[in-house]
Amino acid sequence: MKKRNSVAILRWLSLILIFTTVLLLGLELILYSRMRSTFPSSLTMGGVPVGGLNATQAGERLVQAYGIPIELVYGNSLIQVRPSAIGFTLNLDTMLAAADIQRIKQEFWIGFWNFLWNTLPEPTPVPLSADISQERLTAYLQNEIVPRYDIPAREPIPEQGGSRFTQGEPGRELDIDQSVILITKALTSPTNRSVSLPYNKTLPSRASSQNLSYMIRQILLQNKFDGVAEFYIMDLEKRDEISFAYSNGQSVPSDIAFTAASTIKIPIMAYTYHYREEPLPNKIQKDLELMIEISENAPADDLLESVGGALAPLTLTENLNELGYKNTFLAGYFYNGAPLLKRYQTPANSRTDVNTNPDPYNQTTPAEISQILDDIYQCANYGGGALRAVFGDAIKQSECKYMLDLLSANKTAVLLEAGIPETTKIAHKHGWILESDGLIHCISDAGIVYSPNATYVFTMFFYDANQLVFDPVNVMASQISGVVYQFFNPNLG
Repeated sequence: MKKRNSVAILRWLSLILIFTTVLLLGLELILYSRMRSTFPSSLTMGGVPVGGLNATQAGERLVQAYGIPIELVYGNSLIQVRPSAIGFTLNLDTMLAAADIQRIKQEFWIGFWNFLWNTLPEPTPVPLSADISQERLTAYLQNEIVPRYDIPAREPIPEQGGSRFTQGEPGRELDIDQSVILITKALTSPTNRSVSLPYNKTLPSRASSQNLSYMIRQILLQNKFDGVAEFYIMDLEKRDEISFAYSNGQSVPSDIAFTAASTIKIPIMAYTYHYREEPLPNKIQKDLELMIEISENAPADDLLESVGGALAPLTLTENLNELGYKNTFLAGYFYNGAPLLKRYQTPANSRTDVNTNPDPYNQTTPAEISQILDDIYQCANYGGGALRAVFGDAIKQSECKYMLDLLSANKTAVLLEAGIPETTKIAHKHGWILESDGLIHCISDAGIVYSPNATYVFTMFFYDANQLVFDPVNVMASQISGVVYQFFNPNLG
């Protein structure tokens, strides 16, 4: 009897265990089926956790995460922009399809077995799939950010009642290419949605040529200059030219004939190299140095005669005509009592609106003496210019370089030099003479200034029928030279 009862108990216990096992398996199967209907617990899509979510829920979470506005910080401005406004589009279907493969990549029963033993494989993160229109993003920056938030540099303007330009103010210019890279990176991140937009500082531009002309006229008025003055300026790299002239404080057309005085020694130097081969004889070399650096007249006469004989001034003038200069000439030697070899009539000295009583022996205009300097500069630096074009190898590049070296050795500390930092290289030739009445009526300086921001030619001529007193003219000329220097170097003050 006891044995029969024991067997019955064992049967019931077995049935209970089997039922419990089946029940537990059923429950686990239900849990696994529910889990299989959603995405794996540790799955991420585009960096966004979507574990335990179905396709609809995961899609909503992704749209929410990547729909957060991008925050743009530009200077002190904070700008929010919707991703869709700058060409961002999520490829939601592509990402959900890739995630669904993670959900069902194992066969059901194999997956169930791994579920029972807690050995389900780690899901592979689904990368972000999105389209970003670089064109729309760039257009947004160009059309919305740049016009509103860029700050243009402010050009210098004339100081009120002064003889200088204001400093000018730097500006701010968006770096669009770098901004596109950074914003694209933010658009593809679900967490880092802020971008500090990069920009470049822009230096103040040059003052306008009109303001430069106004500033120089103001200096003339402040110094009570009522004679004739003309100025010629050229940026030797950009080839920009500026010229203006004043008579009795009023603007007049440029290209006025002036007494060239010692500035004519610039073409005499080129004339010497035209007909003399390197190395130069010691006597000629010494004469060149004395003519340019000391501005002595006797060496100039010696150089002319050694090259062209008694009619050398006329030959020099013919050379200048070949180069296209119609207003610059030398009609005789420098020594006292030298005969006038020819009387020249030029477009400049034929004018009737303004007259500086130019010397019939040597004349030029600020533009032409400047362009002769430019020809030497182009020859020295690039092997080109009119000297090389007209005379070919008769004037060598090395000779032009030496001509600039000679002009750079002309240290006067007045006129052009007085208005610029003393460390600045300047290749120039000044000119003034005592007339027969024992007075100075014309003062000039023509040079190439090697400033930090530009290499430029600047020539100034002053004339007064009554008298030019050197010291006041020198002060005025140095102020004008300083303004022109500041014009080309606005960031240096």
